[in-house]
Amino acid sequence: MKIVVLVKEVPDTYGDRKLGLETGLADRSGDRVVDEICERALEAAITLGGKADDTEIVVLSMAGEAAQATVRKGLAMGAASAVQVVDEQLVGADVSLTAQVLAAALRRIGFDLVIAGNQSTDGSGGVVPAMVAELLDVPQLTALNTIEVDGDRVSGERAIDGGTAQVSASLPAVVSITERMPDPRLPSFKGIMAAKKKPFETWSLAELDVDADAAAQPWSIMTAVAERPPRTAGVKITDSGDAGEQLAKFLVDNRLA
Repeated sequence: MKIVVLVKEVPDTYGDRKLGLETGLADRSGDRVVDEICERALEAAITLGGKADDTEIVVLSMAGEAAQATVRKGLAMGAASAVQVVDEQLVGADVSLTAQVLAAALRRIGFDLVIAGNQSTDGSGGVVPAMVAELLDVPQLTALNTIEVDGDRVSGERAIDGGTAQVSASLPAVVSITERMPDPRLPSFKGIMAAKKKPFETWSLAELDVDADAAAQPWSIMTAVAERPPRTAGVKITDSGDAGEQLAKFLVDNRLA
């Protein structure tokens, strides 16, 4: 079984995050890390690999060349190989282009199961796994809290209003997991050293036959970017015997009632 894990480099989740007001792009000049939800996805893949013979785990990322060291962390954690799509035309790519690039790379790699996080901590779109599955024309199981593979089927548990749902699909398939999955393991020194010798390929858009020209595809268009307005003080109600009336009026005026 071949499992491909989608990983993404994001600005350090403990730092301040800012958008360039001219470009609309996230400021990535500071520390960057593998998104934690991607590490959990890789942990899930490694756990599944430990239960089945002849399992190959590949990490796939779309990022700038400087992200190579970050992607290699996946190799140190236990993946067998890595593929990184690098191209200057991908700077600022939206979810539509991202999904098309990842789908093209997955076709070239080949897969039985694709595991991703449910949403990244920078863009938080939460739609890329589903879009990739649609482009690949394979089943999708999204927002799983557990994941199991039995023969040619993948299954898991998803939280729904008032309970949980057990879902399953035939392989090949794309799944996304939530933060309820187990914490990722820390790379060992042996794993870090072994990662330096594992296969690491870099592909361009030309090799994937993907056209990133905005004029050729109906990508989303950014219309405006603005700083979040500063938080203002709330309304104080002083009880002079009519606090209830004041509160009711506030709720009605703000369409909260």
